[in-house]
Amino acid sequence: MIALGAGPQTWAVAAAPSAPSTAGPGEDQPAAAVKIDNFTFSPNPLTIEKGTTVRWTNHDDVPHTVVADDKSFKSKALDTDDAFTYTFTKPGTYSYFCSLHPKMVAKVVVK
Repeated sequence: MIALGAGPQTWAVAAAPSAPSTAGPGEDQPAAAVKIDNFTFSPNPLTIEKGTTVRWTNHDDVPHTVVADDKSFKSKALDTDDAFTYTFTKPGTYSYFCSLHPKMVAKVVVK
């Protein structure tokens, strides 16, 4: 039985909704970054641990792509400030290039 007006009252306050996450379920934030600038990938080579997600961001004024030689990953054409991420789950050396500018080549070494 509840007696109205008698004793202290407690009010529940709903928490404000949190901002939506841009990461999907189980996705981690990128731990390594490659800059695409001046028709180069930097750093090159990039050495990371297995399970690391790499984020490539295009800072050039022309589109570029990120394509593995073995086709294990492939981005769409990235306009200025667009990014592409890929998580490396197996050790190895992954050579990649820009399919729009095939002389742009680089490597990711996964330990």
